[in-house]
Amino acid sequence: MSAQDRTLDRYQELMQINAASHVLRSARAVGLFDELRNGQRTLEQLTQSLSLSPQSTELLLDCLVSMSVIERYGDDHALSPVMRLLCEHDTDLGDTSWLSLVDKLSQRDLRANDSAYLDGIAATQWIHTPAAVQAAEILDLGGSELEVNLDAAPPLRILDLGCGSAVWSCAMAYSDPNAMVVAVDNQAALEAAERAVQSIDIGARFTFIIGDPEDAKLDSGDFDLVLIAQRFHSAAPNAAKRLLEQAKASLASGGRLVIIDLFRGPTKPRLSETIEALRLHLATEYGRMRSIKETEAQLEGVGMIDIQFTFLAASRINLGMMVARKP
Repeated sequence: MSAQDRTLDRYQELMQINAASHVLRSARAVGLFDELRNGQRTLEQLTQSLSLSPQSTELLLDCLVSMSVIERYGDDHALSPVMRLLCEHDTDLGDTSWLSLVDKLSQRDLRANDSAYLDGIAATQWIHTPAAVQAAEILDLGGSELEVNLDAAPPLRILDLGCGSAVWSCAMAYSDPNAMVVAVDNQAALEAAERAVQSIDIGARFTFIIGDPEDAKLDSGDFDLVLIAQRFHSAAPNAAKRLLEQAKASLASGGRLVIIDLFRGPTKPRLSETIEALRLHLATEYGRMRSIKETEAQLEGVGMIDIQFTFLAASRINLGMMVARKP
C-alpha cells in the first residue's frame, strides 16, 4: 500500500470515528437508549414514544446495529450486552469528563474531582478481569507446589491498598486458594468489592477496612504481598509517597509490592495509551501517567529492591505491572 493510500485510509477512518461518536450522542440525546433499557421496541414504537422522525430514526438504528450497540430481532430492537453494562459513571460515554478538555487547554481554573475519578475506576474495574487473571499468573500465585501440599502451606497474606471493586485481588485470591486478603478503601468501593468477592464465593477469605489507603491503621510487617492497583499514578506526590511508605511498612521482610497502573511505554504510544493519559490528567488534580524509570526511582527511594516490570498484554488500556521486594 502506498503512502497516499494509507493517508486516505486514515482520513476515512477519522471521519467514521467522528461520525460514530455523533451517532451515539444523538441516540442518547433523544432518549433512545433509555427507552430500550425498558425492553425491546419496534421502529414504530420508538418513533411514537419519543416523537421522532421515522425515516431518520430508521437510518440511525441501522448505524447503531452496524456498531453492535443495538441488536435487531425481526422488527424489534434491543440494547446490546455492551450497552447494558454502562453504569452511572459511564452512561454518558465519558462526555462529562471530556467537556473539560477545552477549559484545561485554555488554562482556565478547574477543580478536578479525584474522588469521582476513583469511584469511576471502581465501578468499571470489571473490564480488567482478563488482565487481573494474567497478573496473578505472572506472579505465580497458587503454583503446582501449593496445590500439592495445600494444607501445609502457610496462607499468603495479601493487602489491597485502594482496592476499588477488588477485581485485581479477587483474581489473586482465586488463583491461590489459600490466600487471605485485607482490602482497604472507602465505604462505596468496599460495598462493590464485597459484591465481587461474594460472586465468586471467596468472601470468607476477605477482610474489609474502611479508610484512606495512605493512612489506614494496619499491622506492620504482616503481609507477604501488597497490591496498589490503578491508584498510584492518580495520587498527589505526597500521597503517592505515603502510599509507598504504607506499603513497605506493611510488608514482611522479603515480601513483594505490586503496582498495577498506566505506564508510558518505550515505543511510539498507542491511541489507547494517549487517551488514558489525557483522561487521567483531566479527571485528577495531580495525576499523570508516569514512565517506568520514574516509578522505579520512586520505589528505590523508599528502599525497595529487585524491581521488575512487565506490560499486561491482556489489558486494553496499556496497564503494566511493577513488582519490587522489601529487603
